[in-house]
Amino acid sequence: MKNKKKYFILIYFLFSIFFISCDHEKSIRVIRLGHGLDVNHSVHLAMLQADKYLDDLSKGKMRLRIYPNQQLGTERECLELLQIGSLDMTKVSAAVLENFAPKLKIFGLPFLFENKEHFYRVLDGPIGIDLLKEGEKYWLKGMGYYDSGSRSFYTRDKFIQNPNDLRGLKIRVQESATAFEMVSRFGASPTPISWGELYTSIQQGLVDGAENNIPSFYLSKHYEVCKYFIFDEHNMIPDVILSSTHLWKRLSPQEQNWLQKAINLSIPFQRTLWVKSEQNSLKAIKKAGVMVSYPDKKPFQKAIVSMYENFKKDPEILELIKRIENEKK
Repeated sequence: MKNKKKYFILIYFLFSIFFISCDHEKSIRVIRLGHGLDVNHSVHLAMLQADKYLDDLSKGKMRLRIYPNQQLGTERECLELLQIGSLDMTKVSAAVLENFAPKLKIFGLPFLFENKEHFYRVLDGPIGIDLLKEGEKYWLKGMGYYDSGSRSFYTRDKFIQNPNDLRGLKIRVQESATAFEMVSRFGASPTPISWGELYTSIQQGLVDGAENNIPSFYLSKHYEVCKYFIFDEHNMIPDVILSSTHLWKRLSPQEQNWLQKAINLSIPFQRTLWVKSEQNSLKAIKKAGVMVSYPDKKPFQKAIVSMYENFKKDPEILELIKRIENEKK
């Protein structure tokens, strides 16, 4: 009943936006973009910059209207709204997108990338371009990747040094089968909780911790309820910028070009902000009293070897793994 009520409120909100802005949109093409992050996050700031690029490129004929902080729903809900054409664009983690475009589960493989340079070569090259196309048959057009750094574990009460320290802990994960499997192999219990409800869930002891990048840990204020952050850096999972194929088909070729170019220009802008955000967030959480550690990664890598073997049973995933490994230098 709660979810049904939330759904009707959301639909009412979307229709209200449509009718209120109808006259304005006769002269300006307004693209509605919803996401779940804080307004100070580098992703949101990059989207604001993309709007400026779009305004300049189109000479005022196209704009982005951005709704942050899960105003229009969780990442999964925004994806579903894109599929039915009720929302134009969104940003989601590739981990959530794997539920709609299965090949993207490749990003959930732990320790897949050697370093950040290797990660960018894959995203910006033929492999990344191919993976962006995977959602189109599900009405989701990939437009580019924002950096989401590396993901690490953080806990409320327990200092983690190796995978054995995770045994028995309830760890929040995204709605991703790959994330479930990884956390399970470390001996913890994967627990899916929406990002907006995670702070309270940690505070109340419903979960013992979570895993994410350092800026998200800081901006969400999870450092107030979790005093241990372990830089095991088990994943590099990008954020994916998506448009609904329903929107894309309505746009003229020129409008498509303006929108794609605006997103392309915002990507290096976001990546520069991301580096600064990581540095500032690390300083801030240390100042707040969070214990930060850098463990030996080998025990964590050893714990997920069999996970790779399972993935390699899928010929398409095996081919992707080989292509990604060939991008190492």
